[in-house]
Amino acid sequence: MVTSPKDHGLNPMPVLDHLNVRLATPEDAATIVSFSAAMALETEGRRLDLDRLYDGTIALLESPDRGFFMVAELEQADDRQLLGQLMITYEWSDWRNGAFWWIQSVYVDPAWRRQSIFRRMHETVMAAAKTSPNVCGVRLYVEESNGAAQAVYRKVGLTPSSYAIFETDFVLVRTRV
Repeated sequence: MVTSPKDHGLNPMPVLDHLNVRLATPEDAATIVSFSAAMALETEGRRLDLDRLYDGTIALLESPDRGFFMVAELEQADDRQLLGQLMITYEWSDWRNGAFWWIQSVYVDPAWRRQSIFRRMHETVMAAAKTSPNVCGVRLYVEESNGAAQAVYRKVGLTPSSYAIFETDFVLVRTRV
């Protein structure tokens, strides 16, 4: 059950003292799936096929060559609660002879937003990326209309790229209204 900071009698700074950002494990899959489904509905109005989403989540968790999930976990006494997630996938750059880490599937439980949960996850990703010799940078894509998320990404130091993304999606066909 997801609770809020007030349920724990916490304000933002003590929450960060008890926050552990770590690599996700297969035991986290159910929460990751629920977070990813909520994110898709909230940001794009999409209801994802939960079986396909679960299979895709497990496929990544079991194949580090594809990427990895990181989760933000609140630890208090014997209680552990996932508050947020993000996924990293890789893009090779021949120009740089290195890989970009793409931040995707960012989600923080609504009860825990504006508590620096994403900031802590982003700091962890950046620290790991900077010490990985084959990583040449970090990229993130965001839905064009998601101004709130874009503001958060700017606050942590990410800047808009000069590239636009084009795609042909064979699974989630977008209908234009």
